[in-house]
Amino acid sequence: MDAGPIVRSFARTGGRTRPSRDEFDLITLIVAANPDTARHGLEPEHIVILRMCTGNPLSVAEISARLDMTVTVTKVLLGDLLDMGAIHTHAPIALAEAPDIHLLQAVLDGIRRI
Repeated sequence: MDAGPIVRSFARTGGRTRPSRDEFDLITLIVAANPDTARHGLEPEHIVILRMCTGNPLSVAEISARLDMTVTVTKVLLGDLLDMGAIHTHAPIALAEAPDIHLLQAVLDGIRRI
């Protein structure tokens, strides 16, 4: 039987329930600003996030899933790192143009015929 996490979520964030900035949504991409950023004084979760995002942009949702933490807690931790200048945020890459509705309808019609 899994007893759940040993450290409760509120303890990981110092009791905070909101990030210091409203910069994050589920698809915001996070990348470590500098792999050599001083890591003294950081919580273990901060260090794990920096390692995950070094040279490999990840979305807030991916980070939350990999840490097995709620999105809210993840956003608080990311806010800490952003305040320190340890991470950069990027909007996800947008599609150059909207998908062709006629093509999508043709694909849907083809699937229905199967």
